[in-house]
Amino acid sequence: KLGIKFIGPTAPVMSVLGDKIAANILAQTAKVPSIPWSGSFGGEDNGPLQANLNEQGTIPEEIFEKATTRTVEEAVKAAELIGYEGGLMIKASEGGGGKGIRFVDNEKDLRTAFVQVQNEVVGSPIFIMQLCKNARHLEVQIIGDEHGNAIALNGRDCSTQRRFQKIFEEAPPAIAKPDTFKEMQRAAQRL
Repeated sequence: KLGIKFIGPTAPVMSVLGDKIAANILAQTAKVPSIPWSGSFGGEDNGPLQANLNEQGTIPEEIFEKATTRTVEEAVKAAELIGYEGGLMIKASEGGGGKGIRFVDNEKDLRTAFVQVQNEVVGSPIFIMQLCKNARHLEVQIIGDEHGNAIALNGRDCSTQRRFQKIFEEAPPAIAKPDTFKEMQRAAQRL
């Protein structure tokens, strides 16, 4: 009516990519390299879970559920598959800003921290992910159209954080080797 058109992803796409579990499943489907997590198992040949969006624009519920840990016992099982070496993160899919996330490196602490995460972000699906120590948080900015075309614009380094929350972002991300960042851009375009 006013000649204004929304330029951006559709609501289902924003919903899926805004959900940490669904986004990880889509990333694995798009062959984006991923660290071990509770969705790394249970797919074909017990490999990474993979799925395309269904008619509702979401990850099929049965695949989504395989990546979640709804009970302490499911979390313990996922942690055993991933391994405690180097540490694990318990994460609420709907958490953010430092809420709903805990570091653990043994089963006893996992049992306590899992309940804390459940109580911090009530009702949120929870997943377990291997901790990447001494890693940088680099992001790729992409733009795409409704026809499936996507290009990578650039990226930013979001590594400066306090309590798992970004403080500021630097662009361009000069810390990454150009060839490495080019591969990151290609992976983001596939996603």
